Amino acid sequence: MKSIRSRLTVTFIGLIAVILAVIWGVNKWYLEDFYVTKKVQALNSAYEAIDSQIEENRDYGISIEDAMRRERDADGNITEGNLQRLIRNFSDSANVSVLIIDNSTEDATVYSTSRDTKFLKDRIDRYIFGWTKAKYTILEENDQYKIQKTYDPQRESMYLESWGFFSDNSTVFIMSAPLSSIGESVRLANQFLLYVGMIAVLIGALVIYLVAKQITMPIYKLSNLSERMSDLDFNAKYESGKHDMEEIQVLGNSMNTLSERLEETISELKSANNQLTKDIEEKTKIDEMRKDFIANVSHELKTPIALIQGYAEGLQEGMGEEKESRDYYCDVIVDEANKMNKMVKQLLTLSSLESGNDKPVMDRFNLTELVRGVVNASKILLEQNEIQVDFDAQTPVYVWADEFKIEQVVTNYLSNAIHHIDGEKKIIIKMLPENNIVRVSVFNTGTPIPEDAIPNLWTKFYKVDKARTRAYGGTGIGLSIVKAIMDAHNQQYGVKNWENGVEFWFTLDGSNS
Repeated sequence: MKSIRSRLTVTFIGLIAVILAVIWGVNKWYLEDFYVTKKVQALNSAYEAIDSQIEENRDYGISIEDAMRRERDADGNITEGNLQRLIRNFSDSANVSVLIIDNSTEDATVYSTSRDTKFLKDRIDRYIFGWTKAKYTILEENDQYKIQKTYDPQRESMYLESWGFFSDNSTVFIMSAPLSSIGESVRLANQFLLYVGMIAVLIGALVIYLVAKQITMPIYKLSNLSERMSDLDFNAKYESGKHDMEEIQVLGNSMNTLSERLEETISELKSANNQLTKDIEEKTKIDEMRKDFIANVSHELKTPIALIQGYAEGLQEGMGEEKESRDYYCDVIVDEANKMNKMVKQLLTLSSLESGNDKPVMDRFNLTELVRGVVNASKILLEQNEIQVDFDAQTPVYVWADEFKIEQVVTNYLSNAIHHIDGEKKIIIKMLPENNIVRVSVFNTGTPIPEDAIPNLWTKFYKVDKARTRAYGGTGIGLSIVKAIMDAHNQQYGVKNWENGVEFWFTLDGSNS
């Protein structure tokens, strides 16, 4: 099945080919006759002009010899006689050889525009005296001259010739034009037409293909639109182009209306279905979160509750008779209660952040001063553990953020570094402003974190070293709080292992003013 585009292309290419073939045929069979007719008219006109000039000169007493004479003017330039100029102009423009014999002079003076004067003189003599053996066809004839087509067997050439006498009956002439050049011209013209025709067909084919594409493109668009509608895809709409036909526009607008109505009808069903799916997924997610939360909280509370219960029962049964033992039992109970209290507070903070209820209150503050305050607050713990802190920033660095929440982030990072430090026991805190972004990093010497554990660091209750975390009272919630705070600020955060330690970092928007 042929497409409209291919049919239009083939039809127009065929039309161009037919037109070129007609032109070629007209050239081949009629151009030469047309050329001969025009040449005959030119020969008649030349005869009339030359004869009129001869008669005019004769009236003024100017002989043909004088009219054909070349003279020099006062400047030394050679000038032509009026008759000579007329004959030369005609000969050059019409590609005709002209020979004139003035029989009024004693020596029958000859005037010729041809290089082969002898050939023309011999030919006119043969015509006048009837000696010619050449085959000829008379085209026009009157009392003064004839116009004929002559075939010269010696030269194997065809000529168009006009010969006879001017009105003075003493001046003989012959005008001869080769017809062989006409045939060659026709052949070259047809050959040129063939080349031009091939180029025209190629260009025409390209143009017609593009035009046909422009015509059929709206139809293809409507076809694709209907296919998408059959697949219940109603996003595609027909857009009227400035070259689209009126009928296509009407059909396209009708399909748009149909698409909108179908979309409205199906949209309600999809909305109900999507809402149901969303509700089911939300319920499943909430159930999973509830299960995970209960499991994690139960796991974290199990140890302190067991310790509190054990020591409380011991006190109840009178196991701590000495005051020192009773004090120790009470200290353990209070310490475990504090840990549970801390975990509950952290859970409440994390829940508030993740639910979006505790949004950051953005303010401009000095980050250098905040970090120095956190370090000073941990000074006693740092000295007890013989930890060296490298933070020598003196220049104020101002940022936009929630100052209280960023203090929590820095505190968590510093606490994490203190409790996981090893080796040289050195903590390095850096603030690097760049492109109005401040990158804060807290590095501690020690053992790098296993690579497979890094993605889970920000998960609630995740602990890389459970024994160490339990020893210093960690809950596994601190980094989750960091994640929630930085997400609320739309900032970046992360961790990077180094050969001699671990670096935790986060970014904030700087304030240049």
